[in-house]
Parts: sequence; structure tokens; C-alpha cells
Amino acid sequence: MENIVNVYHIPFIDRDAAGEIKCHDLPAADISCWNWSKDYTPKAKAKAYVLGKDGKGEILHIRICCHEKNPKAVYHDFFDDVYKDSCLEAFIGFEKGGRYMNTEMNSNGAALIAVGPDRYDRTRIDELITPPQVKATVMEDRWRVDVEYTIEQLKKIFGDIASLDAGTHFYGNFYKCGDECEIPHYGSWNPIGTPEADFHRPEYFGELVIG
Repeated sequence: MENIVNVYHIPFIDRDAAGEIKCHDLPAADISCWNWSKDYTPKAKAKAYVLGKDGKGEILHIRICCHEKNPKAVYHDFFDDVYKDSCLEAFIGFEKGGRYMNTEMNSNGAALIAVGPDRYDRTRIDELITPPQVKATVMEDRWRVDVEYTIEQLKKIFGDIASLDAGTHFYGNFYKCGDECEIPHYGSWNPIGTPEADFHRPEYFGELVIG
């Protein structure tokens, strides 16, 4: 499979002129690549924005939404195996092919977050920073999760390579999965060219551009 690199432009919003941010007006990264199974393909999308001042980014906000009724939600605690539930995920890194952070969230607001270069060499995020609070919202026919990282947190995780300034290019992917749902499913924003489901493949990350 050709290594496709989708590009998602993340709006930079001046915090002094932001007012009430309306997420429905933000561009979306559609989670529409169902590389391994098409038995269950719920509509899902990620949206993000950076809040800052004079081009200096301060906060990265990520929202992921899925049109799905009654999402499976067994797990409640930090670092539980939320990917076995109905799960929405954002993976990001600031160096192509380098260390990346996985943020995996269910509709209870439970999250599994770690950082490292691959699936096996991971450091729990609570060893580096206080884990961010995930806000989960469940509606009649859909659900969503919101999470924020400050630039100070990202620098503690990634070092000085981390930046949220306007014009920054970094890397990532967005996912919808459910390993132990009634119908297991694995969807991504940027396509992944592996024979079996594997989200921990930074070589298949898309490009994220601020501004």
C-alpha cells in the first residue's frame, strides 16, 4: 500500500479575540479509512485548535466525535485498557518517525496515555505530567471526547522540540476502534498499510499544520 500522507490544518485562535469557540465551524479530519474490516464503520471525525497569542501557541485542544449509540464503556480508571471499549484516539509526535504520545479515550472519560518510540517501549504519561482530564459527552446518537495539552506539558513530554506556534508542522493520526465490542473495528484518519490492525505505526502518521 502506498504511504499516503494526509494533511490536517489546525486553526490558530488568538485567545484575546476567541470569544466562544464554535467547534462545528472548525475543519475536520475524517476517520474514514477502514483498512482491515468494513463490517462496522461508524462516522467519526477529529477537530482541533490551538489557542495562543501573537503566534505563540499555548494550548492544544482536541475533540473527537463518533456517531454511535450506546458506546461500550466498561473501563473507568486512568491507564485502563480503554481500547477494548468503544474508543476514540489521538496519536501525536513532533519528530517524524520519533517518539509519539497515544491518547486513547472512552465515553466514561477514562484514558490510556503514554509516550515512546513504538508499541512496546512506552512511558506512562503520569510519570511525566499530571494526566489531562478528558471530558466525555454522550448524546442520543453520538458521543465525543475533549482533551487539552498545554505547551508546558508537551515540552515536559517531548522536550524543546515541542511547539504549538503558528506554522508548526508535526505528525499524528486519529482513530476509532473497539477491540472487544460486539463488532471489533479499526478506523483511522491517515491510512495504515499493515496487513493486520496496528495503530502504533508512526511511519503512517499524517501531517498536522498549525495555522
